[in-house]
Amino acid sequence: MGTFVGHVYPGLFLFSYGLYQAIVVSKAVIFNDSCLNPSCLPRNKGRWAKLWEISYRGLLKIVTGSILIAYENSCIKGGLVLMNRELPPRFMLPKEWQHLTMFILLTLNGCVDVTSKNLLPQRCVLLEKGALVLIFYVLLMLLVSHVQDSTGVELQVHSLLILVVFLLMLVLTVELWTPNAFHLSMTEAFLFLMMGSWLMQAGFILYRPVTGYPWQDDDISDIMFVTTFFCWHVMINALCLLGIYGVFSFWHHCYSPRSKLTGSKKAPYYANTEGPIYHLLPEVEQSEKDDQALLLPESSP
Repeated sequence: MGTFVGHVYPGLFLFSYGLYQAIVVSKAVIFNDSCLNPSCLPRNKGRWAKLWEISYRGLLKIVTGSILIAYENSCIKGGLVLMNRELPPRFMLPKEWQHLTMFILLTLNGCVDVTSKNLLPQRCVLLEKGALVLIFYVLLMLLVSHVQDSTGVELQVHSLLILVVFLLMLVLTVELWTPNAFHLSMTEAFLFLMMGSWLMQAGFILYRPVTGYPWQDDDISDIMFVTTFFCWHVMINALCLLGIYGVFSFWHHCYSPRSKLTGSKKAPYYANTEGPIYHLLPEVEQSEKDDQALLLPESSP
């Protein structure tokens, strides 16, 4: 991960994941869990119906994590070595091993998603959310240790990344007790966007600066502009999130005839606080609709 590609590819994955989460949350709120994909197939459509029940999000995590594990190992000549052969033996390549641990965590999280949705008799939401929270606790510890020997610009870049991971860890932890809170789901999507975009920006700052000259650790203006760029990312990602919500809201109010007939009869999901906090979700026909079900509480009888 200590390369340009090692920062950009994970950042691109996290940013894409944040976009997906933003779309799922926006559609769950605005369309009240309606099936928007015209290509979604009902359960009795034969052999292809099972394709919609696959945990594509989990499979994507597994594939992405496996590719990053292979890439990290290929970047080290002779492969990753845990200890040298000198006396006394010493641990080798500490940062690379931390990178590898992060990618293994991503892969394991994908395995949990697939197990919960496709292998268990019923989908366990608590298992998926709990695994994700645990992974971010471990990720935060790794990042804090990761910057022990960093200075100047590199330290500032990673400190801001740690801030985003810490906030995301807090949001995910609170969601364990309030999984139906709309504002927390939107905040989670925003923080994933921030984590992904800033990780990509870190690749350019540390390895391919736009000016063609490396940033100067002893220049206070360079460190200050790192924070300025981070603030720009906050504004851009907030506008991106607002734009996604606005597009679906505009479409719903202007081009959805069904909403005009039934919209007045449906209350926003976050206004309903009845029902159990956790429940087991059965498999559904469509992956995106299934993820929306995580955000909507059980309706009152």
